[in-house]
Amino acid sequence: MRKALVTGITGQDGSYLAEQLLERGYEVHGLVRRSSSFNTDRVDHLYRDPHEQGVRLFMHFADLTDASRLVKLVYELQPDEIYHLGAQSHVRVSFDIPEYTADVTAMGTVRLLEAIRETGVQTRFYQASSSEMFGAAPPPQSESTPFHPRSPYAAAKVMAYWMTVNYRESYGMFATNGILHNHESPRRGETFVTRKITRALARIQAGLQEKLYLGNLDAKRDWGYAPDFTDAMWRILQAEQPSDYVIATGATHSVRDFLDEAGSCLGMDWEDVVAFDPRYLRPAEVDVLQGDFSKARRELDWEPTVTFKELVRIMVEADVKLLEDQLAGRAVRLSE
Repeated sequence: MRKALVTGITGQDGSYLAEQLLERGYEVHGLVRRSSSFNTDRVDHLYRDPHEQGVRLFMHFADLTDASRLVKLVYELQPDEIYHLGAQSHVRVSFDIPEYTADVTAMGTVRLLEAIRETGVQTRFYQASSSEMFGAAPPPQSESTPFHPRSPYAAAKVMAYWMTVNYRESYGMFATNGILHNHESPRRGETFVTRKITRALARIQAGLQEKLYLGNLDAKRDWGYAPDFTDAMWRILQAEQPSDYVIATGATHSVRDFLDEAGSCLGMDWEDVVAFDPRYLRPAEVDVLQGDFSKARRELDWEPTVTFKELVRIMVEADVKLLEDQLAGRAVRLSE
């Protein structure tokens, strides 16, 4: 039985990846930050009492700012694969907390790489890089496109990317980067623009909210479906040689396009309920991100399976159902 360690397991990507790894027969260990409130909603449906027989999912309290804890866990668990998804991942918020973003997103990666090096554990390491690293670079962006980060988050991810490459080249580690373009799902955090849109339009349709406030509607992104992208993460670590891959759909759409599709799903004219708020503008904007995933298609036999229209429909329908369940007083979970 192969063993995987997943940082960020309670996030969107971590929860889907954990499901997929368990389905493939892995023993999965996840890192969870201590909190006084429950923060494991996305993986609660996977959890079983560790006293039961045959349990293959285990949680460990840890933090990416705590190097000694990371060393201890890597040494004790001896994982075959490490998926490093944990980060301060909100781009707009990174402008407000740049030091914390750098500490967690960039230095957290260094601490984990050092934990692998110091313990001598033979493992395969996946670093969750981001298309935000391309920033102002013209589309389409491939593995050879120069980085031009336009946010503290993106700059931190660039450091994490190059540290992963450096440890691969310096110490012979099986260390890889997945440069993932935007990927969404019903489990997306509620402050990210796609989920903010689908959740708000569902509430407006139900008469629980009057307006949705957004920033730049003309920003264009390459949006895919999160479970497709977590499958790509696994494929990256199954390759014969460690390398770096752009994961994307190859299609780009604006925030305005997303609103059009979401409004169409609900039979709603979004222009009547969306208002502009300059607080949601970034100090430095990224205009267009569009990925060239031909290397992943060629070497990993990977392709996206969900189109942009299907993605929006999945998210809208999920938020409508979630709201209906909440209003009906039914138990709600984020595992759909």
